[in-house]
This record gives sequence, C-alpha cells and structure tokens, in this order.
Amino acid sequence: QVQLVESGGGLVQPGGSLRLSCAASGVTLEYYSIGWFRQAPGKEREGVSYINSINTNTYYADSVKGRFTISRDNAKNTVYLQMNSLKPEDTAVYFCAAAWLTIGTMNPGSYDYWGQGTQVTVSA
Repeated sequence: QVQLVESGGGLVQPGGSLRLSCAASGVTLEYYSIGWFRQAPGKEREGVSYINSINTNTYYADSVKGRFTISRDNAKNTVYLQMNSLKPEDTAVYFCAAAWLTIGTMNPGSYDYWGQGTQVTVSA
C-alpha cells in the first residue's frame, strides 16, 4: 500500500521559514517525479514546485521562485520543500504527490499518489 505523509506545517510569522517533508512507504520516490501543491480555502489546487525523477531538475511557480526549494533524500525516501520568506498569501494546505513520470508537471491530474496534506498558516 502506497502512502505519502506530509509533515512540518504550522503557524509562522511573515518572513519566517518552514520545511515540509513528504515521507513515502510502499513506493520508492527516487523513481517518481514529485510535486508539491497547495490549496487555499475557496481556491483551486495549484502547483508550487516539482522535481524530476530522471535528472532531479526542479521547477517552481513564479509566486515562490527564489523563496522555496525542493529537494529529495533518496536514502530516506523523502522529499522536502524548504520555504523561506513566507508571506500571508502562502497560507494553504500543502500536498505532496508522486507521478510515474521522468519529467514532472504542474498538472495535478498527472499524479498517481497523494498525501493527506499539511496546513501552513502565515500570520502575524
């Protein structure tokens, strides 16, 4: 049974940092492209970042470029999202997802497995 479990969310002040983790069981993340998505209340789920399986190249949405960093630790079967300089508009539930693709995508429909999400709230 495949499980993706996100952790690391919480309440942080504007300008602060959080590191989200996506730990997997039942699947080897190294062979999957991994995406991070977020969904704010009343809004559609949007792609934040992804990392390819084939070459570990990364991609970021314009809204987070320069502030967020995606990385993977294959030995721990875990993918991370380091979030710096957080803004109130980053507030959302953050999801990780795995796609059986060599090149990732920002299209949520292309992903095969999803975590349950972790809440990130940026507020003073």
